[in-house]
Amino acid sequence: MQTNGMNSKVRLVSISTTKLNLPSLRSSRLCVCCLAKPETVNKVVEIVKRQLALSDDTNLIPESKFSELEADSHDTVEIVMCLEEEFGISVDEDNSQNITTVQDAANLIEKLVQQKSEVA
Repeated sequence: MQTNGMNSKVRLVSISTTKLNLPSLRSSRLCVCCLAKPETVNKVVEIVKRQLALSDDTNLIPESKFSELEADSHDTVEIVMCLEEEFGISVDEDNSQNITTVQDAANLIEKLVQQKSEVA
């Protein structure tokens, strides 16, 4: 497992729901996702504020929804393009449509940066 010199490690955890007697879970796998690092979230906040021309005192939190910030689809595309440039990643259309909050964007960035480092 690669950690790129960081102390945190990401692992895929798989469990069987039949042994746990959890009939409400339809999937036989449970995926545990880690939240993005605070510095990634902060960078996303900076980019969102800049792209949407929000004042510095605008309080954005990870749960802030782009739609609540009055961002339309064009604004969201611009935000994604800035994130791609800032982090050196490429976000495909399917993933970009799933970004609705600051946290969504930061989590996706972490995932794509990790994938990129594993390929390199």
